[in-house]
Amino acid sequence: MGERGRLITIEGLDGTGKTTLAHGLCGALAGRGVRARLLREPGGVAASEAIRALVTDPSLQIGARAEALLYAAARAQLVQEALEPALAAGEWVLLDRFLDSSLAYQGGGRGLGVEAVRELNLFATGGLTPDLTVLLRLDPASARARTDARGRAADRLERAGGEFFDRVARTYAQLAAAEPERFCVLDAALAPAELVAQALAAVSALL
Repeated sequence: MGERGRLITIEGLDGTGKTTLAHGLCGALAGRGVRARLLREPGGVAASEAIRALVTDPSLQIGARAEALLYAAARAQLVQEALEPALAAGEWVLLDRFLDSSLAYQGGGRGLGVEAVRELNLFATGGLTPDLTVLLRLDPASARARTDARGRAADRLERAGGEFFDRVARTYAQLAAAEPERFCVLDAALAPAELVAQALAAVSALL
């Protein structure tokens, strides 16, 4: 069997530039001859995309525990259908959000508790954890200003109040401090090209 691929996750508040970084980093890795694949959460496969549409629908009322379970279900399907096969085939996967999003948003933001949400998601993923997590750090007010500037209607999660996003940001910081060997924390205020360069430097340690 060939060498197993690597899982690199990109985390942060909405508006920090995760998707832009993911595309840039994927291209940079391809330029180095790495077979890299870009996926997003929740989503990436048909069933998980259907759950994404459900959990982000602003017309629905979804309780905190139901929300956590829906995200975990989408994640479980993505791992089984796409992540594990890709990693087993030697592909590198760049994933726009993964389990740390649930720890921050549902564990911290919704107040369910990080460890309770972690246990749920370790079951959902079969214990799969990232080789590297790039966390884009930006204060919640600036992140919200960026999302507002997009000019599109906010989804259900984006409509949560400022105190919610403050808790999410604090939880992300705590997660990064607890696992400095896994997390690479970058300043999301930097230019996109600089963020790609810094992220690539961190990823190079895995090559």
